[in-house]
Amino acid sequence: MAIEREQDNLHFTLRCPFTSELKIDQSIAHNGVCLTVVRIKDDTYTVTAMRETLERSNLGLLQVGDEVNVERSMQMGGRLDGHIVQGHVDQTARCIRVEDQEGSHEFTFEYDVEKEMVARGYFTVDKGSVCVNGVSLTVCRPTRNTFAVCIIPYTFDNTNFHNIKEGTVVNLEFDILGKYIAQYQARMKELNI
Repeated sequence: MAIEREQDNLHFTLRCPFTSELKIDQSIAHNGVCLTVVRIKDDTYTVTAMRETLERSNLGLLQVGDEVNVERSMQMGGRLDGHIVQGHVDQTARCIRVEDQEGSHEFTFEYDVEKEMVARGYFTVDKGSVCVNGVSLTVCRPTRNTFAVCIIPYTFDNTNFHNIKEGTVVNLEFDILGKYIAQYQARMKELNI
């Protein structure tokens, strides 16, 4: 990976197994952040993250050599594996515990909670969905500002979860259905309907 700064933007140049299938203007999720392909050269492609994206995600913390989870957009009519993920990161969280569970791993994350964000659906619920670094997962034991996820060996080995340790900053995308419901209810209340 190469990283180049241009004013407040960062350009990331990466290699992945499907680079040859990409086209300019396509969207690719990077640690769960949807970014547009702006350049393709040989076996690499480049995407750009602007200030808003860098402030809400962990992309600004990336260094050359870091592993990044990449995923192409779902094709219409395709199978939906996991939950609906938009690639619109809501905020970051910090790993506060990693526990080996004799074959699987449990990761616990802590995130900042603001009243107005909770009112808009930015929180986790037990057995609900959450996206961590672009990986669609099921929430375990949520509290006011923490939650856990359990990772099977395949996910551990084939994503950057094997690099996550206490203190690692990850990207969060809260469940889109929960956000829509919370915002719909708030809007109806605001309009006195």
